[in-house]
Amino acid sequence: MAESMSGLHRSYRCAEVSKANIGEKVTMMGWVAKSRNKGGIVFTDLRDRSGILQVIFEEKDCGAENFEKAASLRSEFTIAVTGVITARSGAANENLATGDIELRAESIRILSESDVLPFPIEENSKTKEELRLKYRYLDLRRPDIQKKIITRSKITSAVRSFLDSEGFLEIETPILGKSTPEGARDYLVPSRVHPGKFYALPQSPQLFKQLLMCSGYDRYYQIAKCFRDEDLRADRQPEFTQIDMELSFVDIDDVIDVNERLLQKVFKDVAGIDITLPLPRMSWQEAMDRFGSDKPDTRFGMELVDISDEVKDCGFGVFANCVKEGGTVRGINVKGQAEMPRKKIDALTDMAKGSGAKGLAYMALLPDGTVKSSFSKFLTEEEIAAISKKMAGEPGDLLLFVSDKKKLVWNVLGQLRCEIAKQLELIDPDRYDLLWVVDFPLLEWSDEEERYKATHHPFTMPYLEDWAMVDEKPGEVRAKAYDIVINGYEAGGGSVRIHMDDVQEKMFEVLGITKEQAYDRFGFLLDAFKYGVPPHAGLAFGLDRLVMLLTKTDNIREVIAFPKVKDASDLMNNAPDYVDDAQLDELYIKTEVPEE
Repeated sequence: MAESMSGLHRSYRCAEVSKANIGEKVTMMGWVAKSRNKGGIVFTDLRDRSGILQVIFEEKDCGAENFEKAASLRSEFTIAVTGVITARSGAANENLATGDIELRAESIRILSESDVLPFPIEENSKTKEELRLKYRYLDLRRPDIQKKIITRSKITSAVRSFLDSEGFLEIETPILGKSTPEGARDYLVPSRVHPGKFYALPQSPQLFKQLLMCSGYDRYYQIAKCFRDEDLRADRQPEFTQIDMELSFVDIDDVIDVNERLLQKVFKDVAGIDITLPLPRMSWQEAMDRFGSDKPDTRFGMELVDISDEVKDCGFGVFANCVKEGGTVRGINVKGQAEMPRKKIDALTDMAKGSGAKGLAYMALLPDGTVKSSFSKFLTEEEIAAISKKMAGEPGDLLLFVSDKKKLVWNVLGQLRCEIAKQLELIDPDRYDLLWVVDFPLLEWSDEEERYKATHHPFTMPYLEDWAMVDEKPGEVRAKAYDIVINGYEAGGGSVRIHMDDVQEKMFEVLGITKEQAYDRFGFLLDAFKYGVPPHAGLAFGLDRLVMLLTKTDNIREVIAFPKVKDASDLMNNAPDYVDDAQLDELYIKTEVPEE
């Protein structure tokens, strides 16, 4: 039966005691991780968020009544134990921070009991994720999960400390705002007092933080909750958290400087990792050409090589015709894998096709000097030699090729190189590669909408030296935009904002947004710009992704206390769910749910 905590006060958390506390009488509280009754003695591992402390119950120390309680303990009972810290009587446990001490119990109170658990509370659980998320409050007791959530707190603490010292002000912006459909889908919130009208949950605080710059606050930050109604991936959630900031009277170098120093502090304070500054910068064009991605993982090689010139007149029609039609032929060199089994090459081919490629060509440079290939019979010896030379091929290497439009080739080979690196274990898990990708295209063509769209958003400043060609070559105008990439993940990104009326008006025109549409969507911001707007720029880090990287996990759900699953539902509390008709009536909403 549960007992009261009256008169008790916890002395320390479990792993906060050490040899220095030997001889001290303490009261410790937590959960029973494990309890072993050895007849005249009970060994109990007491656990809280700090770690584990071994507790020893013997009748001669704690009396018959307390020993009887100790003998009844089961996993996840919540208990309070008073006793004396002593040196461990048996061999020290090197796997525990408290492995050389133990608590000799004098009394125990069972604060609450536990039902039989749906799964064991243990590190690196093999329990199915769906079951763990249904009982997330139990899953969160696992020490490895707790370390990740604690790391998250340490990161936000380090961020606040640094930005406060740099003169930033923490300012909250609204959660209920206006829908501005120029990006991902909004989550909409119906208004009861404005029938038929909806708020939108923010995809980011973008417009409000620009207004704060107009208001003279000059350095703003916020740990901001954001929402996007889009399909989920392992590194994406419908609600997520940004470390959001905006600065006035700055340009690219100023924003990069303060954020490099912020990352340096976070990595040092949280993970003990030293980052050398300045971080390298790579243009978007170089990143795409070398790695097939605007978030390149530079911890391994296998870079893309363009062989279009070498094959433009070759006898292999797939390559030659592709080049003639304005496409490109590129490849990667998988060093030492010439004898990769055909089954694995076929699996890579299927992956390439799944990403949109028509196929995957290969050329194995066998150790004996011969060539095994899916297309070499169409080539001359000179052409094979030229391709091998361009690819830096050596006996024992496997060369893989994709031909198509440049954007597709980049995407397919970019994914293949990362997948092959994982399969071959080429990536050092303890290495962190950080770099800036800069000079993104300002605009990108949408085949679906048959128009140019903003690569980032309509308020991104172009390089003014490129701006003159926006009518003739809009796709070649560079943006003053920058992403911070860590180990192949976009950890954050931002841009210099447009503060010049003529540039902003032209930007809307290029995007096919009329003046009326612009004022309907962004009128409050455009009006604010009429009253003296400073040059400004900003950046937002994905906090969830940053925690994921620093805790070396590949699933973002592991670093969020109460995450959603792939269909954006919460398995623990069954959200989203139906609501009463009376609530819908108050909101003037009728629903039509299609039959399954």
